[in-house]
Amino acid sequence: MSRNQEDPLFNRIEEARTLLGISRNELAEAVGVHYQTIGYIERGEYNPSLSLALRLAEILKVEVSEIFSSKPFRKGVR
Repeated sequence: MSRNQEDPLFNRIEEARTLLGISRNELAEAVGVHYQTIGYIERGEYNPSLSLALRLAEILKVEVSEIFSSKPFRKGVR
């Protein structure tokens, strides 16, 4: 494995954001990133820093472990 290659990080950002009725843009503004960054994270194209993951969890009113995992989430289980 390359030093620069990261292990995949699975997330439920879109699900948590939608449940709160927050747009990507609103979430991005709340955590201080560009709205495209939220899209990259939601699609698994970018792994956030620990600091950003904590800010996302705080804004989404969930624990980090509820929205990020090193293993795929099971469908329909929250």
